[in-house]
Amino acid sequence: MLKNNIEVDVKVKCIEAGTTQAKLAEDVGTTPSYVNRLIKKNENIVNKTFVQMLETLGYDIELTYVKREEE
Repeated sequence: MLKNNIEVDVKVKCIEAGTTQAKLAEDVGTTPSYVNRLIKKNENIVNKTFVQMLETLGYDIELTYVKREEE
């Protein structure tokens, strides 16, 4: 089981960065609707088969976000 709520995580990270999902999409070079679809369908970001394999091995998945140091 993926324990993260990716939709909430992305929204929180956008707020922390002072940006919007639309601006994030522009910066990544895609459309806001595509970013929204990815966020709402967690299995597209974290492969469903990968999650199933780890569940079969007895693991849950938790993503950890680490802010990069500015140079």
